[in-house]
Amino acid sequence: MALSLIVLESESQNTMTPEAARRFVKKWGVVLEGGRGPIPNLAETVAGESIRGSWWGHPKGQEIFWLSRSVREWREVLVCRVVSGKVTYVHRRLWPALVRLAPRLDSVRLAALHEVHTAAGRHELQIIPFPRWVPPDVRKAAKRLTEADAARMLGDWVTHTSSIRSSSGQPNRRSQPTKVQPRTEKVSRSAARLRG
Repeated sequence: MALSLIVLESESQNTMTPEAARRFVKKWGVVLEGGRGPIPNLAETVAGESIRGSWWGHPKGQEIFWLSRSVREWREVLVCRVVSGKVTYVHRRLWPALVRLAPRLDSVRLAALHEVHTAAGRHELQIIPFPRWVPPDVRKAAKRLTEADAARMLGDWVTHTSSIRSSSGQPNRRSQPTKVQPRTEKVSRSAARLRG
């Protein structure tokens, strides 16, 4: 059974509140807004079912829109495209791990995305390049992590995503595991502290 469907069965509600959407992102740490991928996605969780095509056409499309905007506006989440180029939410507790692995990830996909409402009523997307959005405390915490700890904190998607760069620094053209994640249960004290 796909991960998103497992998530749907265990977390779906008839109506999700903005607080519940934020708790969902906090719990999972890295969540897609609506695209399919190796991690849970908010749109299908709100819908309570797998969505074919765009979530805009789903009967709960308006609810998904407002909940996604609630998550996007939350200061504890980074909105970027780190997982397969799709809109991705990363909870603040995992920012140090993301920063630690940044040399192995596509830095363009680590840019922060912010929607801005102009005086004319238009929506504009501001893109803050990596690492300009990274707060000093996150930089410090990232330096205390090993690559292996950072990869474990982020989860399996980080080893199976097209966002990973090869050792030469070039983006991988197809999804394949990298050397950053030896799978063990032991996590350093600094990584355990960051998990909170």
